[in-house]
Amino acid sequence: MTSSALGRDFRLLWSAAVSSRFGDALRTPALALLAATVTRDPRIIAAVTVAGQLPPLLFGLLGGVYADRWDRRRTMAVVDGVRAVVVAALAVMVALDRVSVLVLLAAAFLLATLGTLFDSASFALLPALVPPDALPRANGRLQAGSAVAGGFLGAPAAGVLFAAAPALPFALDAVTFAAAALLVLALAPAARISGESPRGSVRSEIVEGLRWLRGHQILWRVTVLAAASNLAISGILAVLVLYALDVLRVPPAGYGLFAAAAIVGGVAGALGAGRLGARLGTVPALRAVLAAQTVALTGFALARHPVPGGIALGVFAAGTVVWNSLCASYGQRHVPSGLLGRVGAAQRMVGLLTAPLGAAVAGLAAAAYGTVPVAGAAAGTFALVTLVAWRALRPVAPGVLSRSGAV
Repeated sequence: MTSSALGRDFRLLWSAAVSSRFGDALRTPALALLAATVTRDPRIIAAVTVAGQLPPLLFGLLGGVYADRWDRRRTMAVVDGVRAVVVAALAVMVALDRVSVLVLLAAAFLLATLGTLFDSASFALLPALVPPDALPRANGRLQAGSAVAGGFLGAPAAGVLFAAAPALPFALDAVTFAAAALLVLALAPAARISGESPRGSVRSEIVEGLRWLRGHQILWRVTVLAAASNLAISGILAVLVLYALDVLRVPPAGYGLFAAAAIVGGVAGALGAGRLGARLGTVPALRAVLAAQTVALTGFALARHPVPGGIALGVFAAGTVVWNSLCASYGQRHVPSGLLGRVGAAQRMVGLLTAPLGAAVAGLAAAAYGTVPVAGAAAGTFALVTLVAWRALRPVAPGVLSRSGAV
């Protein structure tokens, strides 16, 4: 997955990211299984999931501020070290049968909170490790490695390890965090950068990041389009299993194989993102990706058999990963170093705000009308986003933008 052309520091960062993602893929399903052994109350089990989803919304912007204030390399290493300690403590409590609902809620919330700071620092650090023209390829390979480690290796192993010993997936997760921390610390001294010196209060720095994002014409439009498309993505994911079983007639035993089509598509998209961006240019490539996703999602909504449905899902997932890779690269290339943490966090925040709404609306609509209209509505949403993007993301001369370079 890695390339010598991207350099030693990128290989270290890639290895750290893949290690962490493997551990996450072990921990997330194991945490759900553990919650089910502690209580059968669906409200409490759902609360554990929510506890892991709230921190990015509550603290995402704050994480961006400190990613710009602190040395990003050291921040990532410390965060992963603390996460290793937290998960190791959870593994010990599981082994001793001392786990309670409060422990599960606290662990999920704390790990997700630390993750917001890590994600902001990692996003802001990458441009210091690879040349600007290599950013699309670097982001793609990070996503490809994470997809393989999480989808093909970690997730399938989680249930097996939990069945063998409930503490085992958590213990291995702690090891992956510790390994990631050491890998980040091994980055060359030249990569030990930090953002610009703080220029005010936390609130003023958050506002500065938001204003910069809002003032950049292309980046702001990309952010809004991503938020709009997330409505459809979260909606289709919310009913995916029901749609696959009831409409596509996927056998229950074959659902894992069907879902793997999305992982395969994601890996293919991640590996091709850099090449597509280099050939078309970032902004034209983003428009083309949305058009391809609209076609794929329309095919998925019309499919009535597992094979064409799986192919359409794989193509759609490939487009999602390409979009994410190119968007990240565009921001890393155009945002000043001292603002990268805050602007990246603001982009993620805007995107996250629409995801719960899309899932909730899809669930209500599926309950009332079935899953077929939900898939159709998702395809229609993407078609609308594509039409808007085709006009809003037209390449413009650099002088037209308030703060930008080449597109």
